[in-house]
Amino acid sequence: MAKKLKIKYVKSAIGYEQSQKDTVRSLGLRKLQSEVIVNDTPAVRGMVFKIRHLLKVEEVEA
Repeated sequence: MAKKLKIKYVKSAIGYEQSQKDTVRSLGLRKLQSEVIVNDTPAVRGMVFKIRHLLKVEEVEA
């Protein structure tokens, strides 16, 4: 089964670079405390790594 990541937006991006705000939006996160489940791909892992200080991430089985 494909692995998935459960990503929760826990800290505001206010005061951070615009590229980090854009990364939050591209992951599908809109409001604080929102969660999204995405496929575990190298591209998504790179986005998560870039803004890891704003997120809480868990691996889940599909």
